[in-house]
Amino acid sequence: MQQLLLILHVLIAGFLIILVLLQQGKGADAGASFGGGASQTVFGSQGSGSFMLKFTSIIAVLFFITSLGLGYIVAHPQKQQTQVAMRANFPAQVTQQPDNIPVQQHTQVPAEKTDSKG
Repeated sequence: MQQLLLILHVLIAGFLIILVLLQQGKGADAGASFGGGASQTVFGSQGSGSFMLKFTSIIAVLFFITSLGLGYIVAHPQKQQTQVAMRANFPAQVTQQPDNIPVQQHTQVPAEKTDSKG
């Protein structure tokens, strides 16, 4: 879930950057270099101002929602994920032999002396 939300967040962030860069600033004549005032008739008589502003606002709200969602997921991990992560980080427990079981001691038997003379 976190990975899906993170991918969506990055896509929304990129789209928001593109939308902001495409907008014409107040009093700026940057739109004239892309065809003058005639290019604004695509969005109606008011130009692209209200359409782009509303669309940018919607994308910005989605960006904040995904930001809050990611923050919540990171701050409140699920118990099951935490337990799995804890098991993965710690080595397997080594079981020790109980103290009440006697340990067998091996004694070495001396090797028989063989007489080489025979």
